[in-house]
Amino acid sequence: MRRVSAQWWMGALFVALGIAIIAFALARPAPPVARATPSATPDVLIPTRSPAIAQATRVAPPSRVISTSATWDRASIYWQGKPRWAIGVAVGPLTRYDVSAFSFGWFLDWNAQRAPQKPAGVEYVQMVRVKGGVLAPASAVIVEIARTHPGSLWMIGNEPDVKWQDNVEPARYARLYHDAYTAIKDADVTAQVAIGGVTQPTPLRLRYLDAVLAAYRDQFGAVMPIDVWNVHNFILREERDSWGVEIPPGFSDARGVLYEVDDSGNLDLFRQQIIDFRKWMASRGFQNRALIVSEYGIPMPDDYGFPNARVLNFVAGTFDFFLSATDPAIGFAGDDYKLVQRWCWYSLDDINYPTGRLFDPQTGKQTEFGQMLADYIARRLGK
Repeated sequence: MRRVSAQWWMGALFVALGIAIIAFALARPAPPVARATPSATPDVLIPTRSPAIAQATRVAPPSRVISTSATWDRASIYWQGKPRWAIGVAVGPLTRYDVSAFSFGWFLDWNAQRAPQKPAGVEYVQMVRVKGGVLAPASAVIVEIARTHPGSLWMIGNEPDVKWQDNVEPARYARLYHDAYTAIKDADVTAQVAIGGVTQPTPLRLRYLDAVLAAYRDQFGAVMPIDVWNVHNFILREERDSWGVEIPPGFSDARGVLYEVDDSGNLDLFRQQIIDFRKWMASRGFQNRALIVSEYGIPMPDDYGFPNARVLNFVAGTFDFFLSATDPAIGFAGDDYKLVQRWCWYSLDDINYPTGRLFDPQTGKQTEFGQMLADYIARRLGK
């Protein structure tokens, strides 16, 4: 046998080691591909920051806190035995905070609950969601809640006209409303059922409601049974692939009303939208129905031109309008022809849209704006 030299062995050893390293590398699972951390989803309700937005905030009109000693007519502040105004609870529960200074008559949290946590004397309004084209909660739960909470007010859907809210085409919404209405009324004939609130009563959204009414008539051969009318009253842009509230599902329009950022706090536009909605209700045969504005507010940030003082002036203007606006031609005869019977400010404690919130949900403490609104309400109530 031939003798192998030491150099040969050394060379063979390095070759073998190299082959082993390559084989090990090939046998191991491939390391994960580095992925960029996804950024937060852009907020669709408000425009992203840009030079145009910066310019808008610079030219926003100066604001000062309202000053008034006049008190509201105490007879006019109540509807069905409770103060007319409410709060939308985004985080909650409502009982976590001391809200006694606000004298709320009712509240909602965009849910239906068997045992809602609520302060004594404050009404909880039930809501059935229709997102995804199904009732939530299901009919069996709706029946259970209706039986155990007789006489409740129910709202069917939340902004079905907005694709990132309940997002339901008119014909499907008509069917879902019928199913929810039937389940509620079969369980509690004393219940009051309200249509879901569209985001704002613009011409585009009124067409959506016309399509709902027509679809209900086509499917069920009757006028849609609506005990209480309900609308939201934001002032946001209607444009496809833009900020604001986009285009209602089932519609091919590219745009509706092209509101700008500063319009969100425009009291003249706010009032006109309510007047237009009452005119629309009367023309459709619904003048003799109560109207609830179940959500409104200013989602724009402080530095977009909406400091606390300006927001308070806006809220004060809306309260005064709701309590005083009457019109025998379009108002509700059962309430001295007032245009609006109840309303709900947004919000108590939202994290994403902090403008105008009353409490910080992280600390549980009242915000500066919350104190300002509490003081305003106390003054107007003569406390």
